[in-house]
Amino acid sequence: MSWLNGQPCDGLPVHDRGLAYGDGLFETIRVVGGRVRLLERHLRRLEDGCQRLAIPVDTDQLHNELAQFCQALGQGVAKLIVTRGTGQRGYAPPQPCQPQRLLLGSPLPAYPSQHAESGIRIFSCETRLAEQPRLAGIKHLNRLEQVLARAEWHDPAFAEGLMRDISGRVVEGVFSNLFMVVGGELLTASLVRCGVAGVMRAEIMDRASQQGLAVIESDISYTELLQADEVFLCNSLYGIWPVTGLAERVWPVGPLTRKLQVVVADLLSDS
Repeated sequence: MSWLNGQPCDGLPVHDRGLAYGDGLFETIRVVGGRVRLLERHLRRLEDGCQRLAIPVDTDQLHNELAQFCQALGQGVAKLIVTRGTGQRGYAPPQPCQPQRLLLGSPLPAYPSQHAESGIRIFSCETRLAEQPRLAGIKHLNRLEQVLARAEWHDPAFAEGLMRDISGRVVEGVFSNLFMVVGGELLTASLVRCGVAGVMRAEIMDRASQQGLAVIESDISYTELLQADEVFLCNSLYGIWPVTGLAERVWPVGPLTRKLQVVVADLLSDS
């Protein structure tokens, strides 16, 4: 199931800048019973990204199209892509531009329930995230760093990969955000240089604060990660996966991780 600018379609025009240059943004959205989970967070991040890339977007139009598409989809994953539209050869953005809105529907990934229940081991990727503050936090279409990182392992014993920046700081997973617990405080990586500001990450930070938990965004070294009391990953499709192993380090599934799984459980229910 796919729509382009509100109409059923088979794909984008071949001269679209999203294909040529990755000139655009996307959101990967959980849909339950025809309704969007974390709708406002997804639209807020997309709008922020469009402002930073100077892509004009009508948020009300996006909201209405997304609601209609997800109602038709019913259950699964909606991928919303906004590109700058078509243009002539060359990097210079067309003036004015005519953005394209692409919606793609698919089933929910069949993640094993054991990932959330028993935890996962993660692979330490050699591919590093480039530091580009102008793109940090937004979900732009260029995901080649993640493609290279995910190609580094094939062993099913690893459910995710750990990504660091070029200075060696811990940033995130290949398709998730990372949290760790130290002395009862919740820490997550600062995303001022690179990385994606996930909507589940933001939701966890807000809900943890409402529970009276201290939440800190800071630079995290690899050594600090290995010394953490608990580690978990999150995204908007699977919620929270406890991390139980990285290289030689082994963690238990900790009490704060379990508490936060309960706190966000409503976002993962089928009702």
